[in-house]
Amino acid sequence: MSGSGREENPLKLREQYVPKAIALVHPITVVRGNNEFLEDDKGNRYIDLTSGIGTTSLGHANRELVEEAEKALRNLWHTCIMVANYKPYVELAQKLAERIKIPGSRKVMLFNSGSEAVENAAKSARAYTRRPYIVSFIGAFHGRTNLSLALTGKYRPYKPGYEPLPSHVVHAPYPYCYRLGFDDEEECSQRVLDIIELILDVQLNPDAVASIIIEPIQGEGGFVVPPKRFMDALGRMARDRGVPLIVDEIQTGYCRTGRFMAFENFGIEPDIVTLGKAIANGLPLSAVVARSEILDSLEKGGMGGTYGGNPVAASVALKVLEIFDRDNLCYRAQKLGSILAKRLEELHDRFDAVGDHRGLGVMRAIELVKDRRTREPDKESAMKIIDEARRRGVILMKAGYYDNVIRFHPPLTIGIENLEKALDLVEEAMKKVLR
Repeated sequence: MSGSGREENPLKLREQYVPKAIALVHPITVVRGNNEFLEDDKGNRYIDLTSGIGTTSLGHANRELVEEAEKALRNLWHTCIMVANYKPYVELAQKLAERIKIPGSRKVMLFNSGSEAVENAAKSARAYTRRPYIVSFIGAFHGRTNLSLALTGKYRPYKPGYEPLPSHVVHAPYPYCYRLGFDDEEECSQRVLDIIELILDVQLNPDAVASIIIEPIQGEGGFVVPPKRFMDALGRMARDRGVPLIVDEIQTGYCRTGRFMAFENFGIEPDIVTLGKAIANGLPLSAVVARSEILDSLEKGGMGGTYGGNPVAASVALKVLEIFDRDNLCYRAQKLGSILAKRLEELHDRFDAVGDHRGLGVMRAIELVKDRRTREPDKESAMKIIDEARRRGVILMKAGYYDNVIRFHPPLTIGIENLEKALDLVEEAMKKVLR
């Protein structure tokens, strides 16, 4: 409250006290959520097709998760796992180790954020191999902390002003076939693999490479789906050279693509997997799952964090896994994904400005272009459509190398009728912007 007794405008308060570096896509203030819906402080209701950037996969204010969090809060609010052991941490570690398909025995470390998971996965690979270099990909997003930011493969808006960043990171091209100008996925895959092979064998040397880190589908990069042949060949290339493969599943994991882990769509065998976002449906929690021999090579006390694996977040994460299994949400993601794919195909046919549509499961996107022949990005139209959709009651997010991609990231629990309604409203917004 202000001194006059009047309530301050939250957006004005944000402008006054929150730096512009913390960007805002939608100039609204949300006050509550219920499954696929968000409500703002003016009483407006929106269908949320972002799910907190792929986080609230079980919907906002999920009743079962709220009850689990309340129960956990009454039992054990917090203690550090480095001070005393507690059940939710080790039980979650057990379930993740059993579930994530990494060859051999697995162990798990819990942290707070995706960036933390990436940082510690990269540190683990370096400590295990005693090698310095990490190969990442152009267009990748792995976080905003120091090492994770170095691994991120897009300069603006993430890196200006924060350099120098950690060294010994090399970025290879990702098989973004549409943007690279390839219509043939086989040719696209081979060209990119040839370049990666040169990086590993000539620019560097396998004896110098600690790890390759890759998103099985690029998230912030624009929901770019690599050809299956590429992923299979990359896995073999890393394995043949003795280079551990880190798969970043922070945005793609937990049935988002129709399989529990996105890498399962491609048949690859990672050495390390990073998890976050949907793992606790929005409570701060992340994980590194890796081959036991990698994590057992680390020095005692060399990993940790005060809040990593907090008992409340870990308890909720266990309930999340239970619900995913009970409600067969991977199958539901496939079903919802087929609806999305059909509707985005129709938008592609209807609007010349939609140069491409792509994705797996309920992780799908359209790419806006000024000309289908030249594939020139159309950032302005993408943002206008997002704004117009919000006015009609739908929340969307942008993405892409050139911010010209609109991503569709609904919760896996969204009602089919509300997904269809949201897509109708998005189409209306596109008609107005692209007329």
